[in-house]
Amino acid sequence: MSITIAIADEQQRLQIDGGRLKTAVRQILADAKITSADVSLALVDDATIHELNRQYLGHDYPTDVISFVLDHTAGRLEGEVIVSTDTAATTAARLGWPPEDEVLLYVVHGILHLVGHDDQDPDSLAAMRAAERHCLAGFGLKPPYDQAT
Repeated sequence: MSITIAIADEQQRLQIDGGRLKTAVRQILADAKITSADVSLALVDDATIHELNRQYLGHDYPTDVISFVLDHTAGRLEGEVIVSTDTAATTAARLGWPPEDEVLLYVVHGILHLVGHDDQDPDSLAAMRAAERHCLAGFGLKPPYDQAT
């Protein structure tokens, strides 16, 4: 098994445990039966993700996470996940859980997109949420959308 996970921490807002993020990525890849992967994670601010969202997806606003599949064949994956720690900190404060956990959720969500999950219709979204719950449970976490608010 050849799994390479690179993290580019290009933000200043949060202290991030890269090992924790890599553990989540490895779990999702294993669950998806991916045995060879090159995955990059970039942690950026809202201005950076806004520009990427505009440039590559035509959306003129910042967002939480963007995923790009570069290559995905049987057992092999190359992809990139970009996460906004600004959005994570703002959303986490609103939801009442740690921003580092929100970043982890964004990474999980982004990697799930890379391995083929979608969230564009109710059934796909339900499957995505179940996969997120499964991964976060390995860290003793429940996603904030399962919390009473």
